[in-house]
Amino acid sequence: MNKLQKVEIWAATGIYLLALFTILFPVLSDDGRYSGLAWMYENNGVPYDHFLHAVWPGLLTYTAMYGGFILLNFRAMPQFVEHHRYWRGIAISLGVAVGAFLMLMVAESWKYGYRTDFSSVRAFHNWCAGRALIIDFVCLVAFAFYYGAKSLLLAGAENGWGRRIAGIKIPADMVILVIVWLAVTFFFILDRHPARTNLFFWSAGSYIICYYFISRRFFGPLLRKERHWKELLPNAIMVFLITYVLACVLADASTNISHMAPFYILIFVCQLLMVIPLAWWLTWATLSQKNEVLTLEKALGRSSANLDFLRSQINPHFLFNALNTLYGTALQERAGRTSEGIQKLGDMMRFMLHENTEEKIHLSKEVGYLQNYIALQRLRTQESPDIKIEVNIQDANCEHAIAPMLLIPFVENAFKHGISLRNRSWIVVSLSCDDHHIYFDAYNSLHPKRENDPERNSLGIGLNNVRQRLQHIYPGRHELSIRETASEFFVHLTIKSEKIVPTA
Repeated sequence: MNKLQKVEIWAATGIYLLALFTILFPVLSDDGRYSGLAWMYENNGVPYDHFLHAVWPGLLTYTAMYGGFILLNFRAMPQFVEHHRYWRGIAISLGVAVGAFLMLMVAESWKYGYRTDFSSVRAFHNWCAGRALIIDFVCLVAFAFYYGAKSLLLAGAENGWGRRIAGIKIPADMVILVIVWLAVTFFFILDRHPARTNLFFWSAGSYIICYYFISRRFFGPLLRKERHWKELLPNAIMVFLITYVLACVLADASTNISHMAPFYILIFVCQLLMVIPLAWWLTWATLSQKNEVLTLEKALGRSSANLDFLRSQINPHFLFNALNTLYGTALQERAGRTSEGIQKLGDMMRFMLHENTEEKIHLSKEVGYLQNYIALQRLRTQESPDIKIEVNIQDANCEHAIAPMLLIPFVENAFKHGISLRNRSWIVVSLSCDDHHIYFDAYNSLHPKRENDPERNSLGIGLNNVRQRLQHIYPGRHELSIRETASEFFVHLTIKSEKIVPTA
């Protein structure tokens, strides 16, 4: 579950519990009842039961709203947006709408039980059903508006403009809190209880101000270890008291409740037990996410540096071998084969200077480099009849991209350990492709090394480097199989790589 979903669940649950608390709070009126509703019952000669006619309707109404929001936001909409299971999403949405309608109809019939001006009980229930249907529809429209606004804000945040208005950066958590604040105020307005609406509007607005300064000026520097808590605490207490007094003054001025002392306590408790923990948790979660991203960026930088280092090791190694080959050829023949070898070497150097710096190249370029290298090695071995070099490259279906210098280490290792001018030797190199894979095989003979050979127990720097490169570039998308006997060495490599789509 991502950060936004956690914030939505926490905010919705907190508002729901706060609404239930206000319903059960015993001093909403002088005698603990909804005074206006009680008067309507008494005026129509119908006995008034506070729990049946006020508390239970409120519980049903807020439970329908809360449950509907949770199910639509976290069950129905993901079926449409993420999974594209439209029928399942429609079924969940209809179930939520029908369930909320039934709960609201029962709540309306209990709340308006004083209505004796209907011709029959059935007519009264039809009227209650109509009211429930209207409330249900308005809530669905409000949720659609909320989900659309949330989607637009998230899309805007990704594009960069959502968090900047006139050059001012707007934190995402503040945007979410303001949306929730206005949405809940709208629901209170639907309930047509001005005192409770004003109380929530002004107190919650002050809570948002308190949250902003406490999270940015207290918990932020504290968790980043920029300042000590003793330096920050006086300002945090001052912000807390100023916003608390502001909430109490504005709530008192906008309501007509005679006894406000219990509400002062309620505002203080909510600010202390809801706003402060929310500010700490969201600040901690934001900083943890930033630290995780920074750690990943550092790890990625180290991986790139390691990859560049491995490439720098490979290139001089091949150049050194190629120059040794040309030197041996030049001693045997002064013109023809030497010029051919120099041309091949020039092509290889051109490849390393231009193509080797790219992240991915066309497979045909890697194959061309491979063929130049093998041709260069053949200049050295063509005079020996006991050396067999076979190349089977089927590139008809090889429209793939590949990391440069990935296949050559296997071939270089085969020539390094598989060729002996005194013993029978062979090397077989094969390459083929299908629509999703590249298949490469290198099979060569092995010969005992001399006791004083420094690379007697080594398979070559190129082979060790290519193992690491495969882990960096194709994690979980390659299969490398190496088998060795006393006289043979076999390498099989499979790389999962999609075909390159030609551009028009």
